Amino acid sequence: MTDMIPAWVEGHLKPVEKLAVHQRGLRHKAVSVFVMSDTKVLIQRRALSKYHTPGLWANTCCTHPLWDESPIDCAVRRLDEELGISGLYPAFRDRVEYRAPVGNNMVEHEVVDIFIADAPADLKVTPNPKEVAATRWIDLYDLAAEVARWPERFTPWLRIYLDEHKDRIFGTLVRV
Repeated sequence: MTDMIPAWVEGHLKPVEKLAVHQRGLRHKAVSVFVMSDTKVLIQRRALSKYHTPGLWANTCCTHPLWDESPIDCAVRRLDEELGISGLYPAFRDRVEYRAPVGNNMVEHEVVDIFIADAPADLKVTPNPKEVAATRWIDLYDLAAEVARWPERFTPWLRIYLDEHKDRIFGTLVRV
């Protein structure tokens, strides 16, 4: 069931193949993590081999929980799988829902559990090249300014998080 993710079909949560979820635009569970060091956030550029939004910048990591996997376990697992990050303890911040086209006639319609993890300045990051093309640390204010200036360089969900949910996610860390 590794390619099966929890999605709502006819009002019931069922395991559905991940690609089919996006092709059909089904509402489904997701997890997003922001790794922070003071007011800086670690962002990633998605691998060019991704089937949607390749090469775009996103938050630290974002994914779908496996069937019967808790959101926190999913967040910890994907930090390791995507970025080689271990030893962080993400804290739940909020749950948001959004729907956005992501290219190639696909739609993300996600109910997202959002986590923030505090990181030391010397955090070791070892990106998995199948998942991540690049990473960088950026101040939240500067990230918001970049997203406003060049929205096409960023994933739809990161744009939505910063535009519609930044206070719920970051509290008083960013004022833009």
